[in-house]
Amino acid sequence: AISTNIKERLDFSCALFGPDGGLVSNAPHIPVHLGAMQETVQFQIQHLGPDLRQGDVILSNHPCAGGSHLPDLTVITPVFWEEESSAIFFVASRGHHADIGGITPGSM
Repeated sequence: AISTNIKERLDFSCALFGPDGGLVSNAPHIPVHLGAMQETVQFQIQHLGPDLRQGDVILSNHPCAGGSHLPDLTVITPVFWEEESSAIFFVASRGHHADIGGITPGSM
C-alpha cells in the first residue's frame, strides 16, 4: 500500500459477510471498523442488491450508512457462484485514508 496509515499504522480491517450482509468472519483488526462495517454492507445490499453483478465493486464512506467517519473508505465486493443471480457472500475491507480530496491536504 502507498498509504502510511494502511502500510505502517495498519489502520484497516477485512471481513466476510453472508448474503444478508451479516458478519460471518473477520480478521482481528480495528474494532470500530468491524462494528460498523456490517451496517455499511447491509445498506449497500438494500440499495443495490438486485442490480449487483459479477465483477461489481462498491466504494462507500456514507456517514449515515455504517461509515465511522469520512476518511474510512469501505470497499465491498459481491461473490457469486457459477450462474447464481444473487451474491452468496460479500468481501469487505475498510481503510483509513489521510487525504480524501478536501481543499487542503488532509482536510475533508
